[in-house]
Amino acid sequence: MNKQETILCRCEDITREQILACLEEGYQTIDEIKRITRAGMGPCQGRTCRMLIAQEIASYLNIPIEEVLMPTFRPPVKPLPMGLLADAYNEKEAEQ
Repeated sequence: MNKQETILCRCEDITREQILACLEEGYQTIDEIKRITRAGMGPCQGRTCRMLIAQEIASYLNIPIEEVLMPTFRPPVKPLPMGLLADAYNEKEAEQ
């Protein structure tokens, strides 16, 4: 396996080559790359690949990794059991 075939996002099977292709097309943030490739949208929600993608962006743009814009998070920011959501829905229905 060459360096380009390295998988950066294991949840969505996104390779380094795909990330570099996005950078070459002009996408420069993790959020932009996420929307194009789904990197960071799997079960781990980017906890595994976020920094790997940030490193690729920093390297490609020749900037410190601290200058790479981190992705935005939308609630819930941690996984919730479906039963918890179902219970909340049932309680709301009971109140009506």
